[in-house]
Amino acid sequence: MYRFFTDQSNISGNDIYITGSDYNHIRNVLRMKPGEVVSVSDGETEKEYRCHIEGFEEEKVHLRLDFIKEADVELPVRVTLFQGLPKSDKMDYIIEKCTELGVSEVIPVRTSRSVMKLDEKKAGKRTEHWQGKAEAAAKQSKRSMIPVVHEPVSMAEAVKMCGELDNRLIPYELSEGFEKTREMISNIKPGSTVGIFIGPEGGFSEEEIALAESAGVTPVTLGKRILRTETAALVVLSWLVYIYE
Repeated sequence: MYRFFTDQSNISGNDIYITGSDYNHIRNVLRMKPGEVVSVSDGETEKEYRCHIEGFEEEKVHLRLDFIKEADVELPVRVTLFQGLPKSDKMDYIIEKCTELGVSEVIPVRTSRSVMKLDEKKAGKRTEHWQGKAEAAAKQSKRSMIPVVHEPVSMAEAVKMCGELDNRLIPYELSEGFEKTREMISNIKPGSTVGIFIGPEGGFSEEEIALAESAGVTPVTLGKRILRTETAALVVLSWLVYIYE
């Protein structure tokens, strides 16, 4: 069953409408017909609207609600990933896989060792591209919400943004003691917020680690092996999935 997203403003009683690019996708790519069943989320709640296609109107698909199901597919903790900008198209992969694993927000971070350099114009276009990747992955994995992908920020801005999060950790290759990591992950409470800082290729500099520590972000180890930047966040999210699901 196909999953689509729509704004709450497009939901009125038993009538639900899908607009934008999904209109074209449903009608002209998937060639769906009236009577076919789809799943719809509003992107804000865990409700899953099971609907059938009532018909096609000008630039919108008219759906009729059959029933509402509590989706219960989101992680019981809200995870914000502060990802050091990697090179090439690795960010596409990171956003796609972290969306599948339940991340809530992705904040790209410019670090001293980031190879990718984006000016303001390129950053806006790239962020729009990344948001599209998050939406596609959310549909594929049948999430009830689409993670928000922010425009890139500096390390100093990222550290400031994480200030109100309940749990903050930064995997660092010079950290030791896996028991500390295990204890920190295990002590994360359902309903809390989690910030995960992941460095780019080459990792974080000592100055960036010190800056994070000064803001209450805890350095941890992810094990005895050095992980690629596109692997590290997936490891932490997989642990959270294992513990809470």
